[in-house]
Amino acid sequence: MQPDMSHQAMGYDRTSIMFSPDGRLLQVEYAKKTVKQGTSALGIVCRDGVLLVADKRITDKLVVPTSIEKVYQVDEHLGASASGILSDGRILIERAQVVAQQHKVTYDEPINVNDIVKDISNIKQAYTQVGGARPFGVSILFAGVDKDGPKLFVTDPTGIYFEYKATAIGEGDQDIKEVFDKEYKENMDLEEGLKLAIRALKKFLGKDFDINRIDGAYIKTADKTFTKIKKQDLLKLK
Repeated sequence: MQPDMSHQAMGYDRTSIMFSPDGRLLQVEYAKKTVKQGTSALGIVCRDGVLLVADKRITDKLVVPTSIEKVYQVDEHLGASASGILSDGRILIERAQVVAQQHKVTYDEPINVNDIVKDISNIKQAYTQVGGARPFGVSILFAGVDKDGPKLFVTDPTGIYFEYKATAIGEGDQDIKEVFDKEYKENMDLEEGLKLAIRALKKFLGKDFDINRIDGAYIKTADKTFTKIKKQDLLKLK
């Protein structure tokens, strides 16, 4: 019997707070696998700002594409995108919105990107050690511009977070990262970054690529303002 199967049979995956004999939290690992099945989302840091692009994966032709949101505004200078169980992501992003507004009211200045990431990561980590609760089955990309410039972070279901220059989460993340490894340049601007993002999604989605599936936003360093990418801007890149 394989180790994973034996651990399941012995009940080590019945709760998120029980370690298996080899030191693993199986429920947390399952949550990470859930993220891999979610729709693709990617972020790119450019010389003049930071960019988020996501696939909405519209599976029903009767669904109104504009009713599906994959890139969310957290604050004027900060956005987010999620992959995995999007309802989990919505709850955490709404929490981030509240924390950002509380910080602005209390200190009369926008919250730093890494501070909001740390707060959400702390919540995720807490749910890996609480009985009667399950881990959040979602990874979130946070992108923003603060006093230190453009920033891009990924938080995963374990509560770990990392800062990136360019990365992807969800299905096809490895294919997208391969494109970034070969073509990403630190001095590219937002327009060049958007072209790279679309090329990476096209490589993964292939014949399923559709401009109506794309949701995106950018924050420029100059004005620190969250701006949604318009469909006509995407059509110019086809």
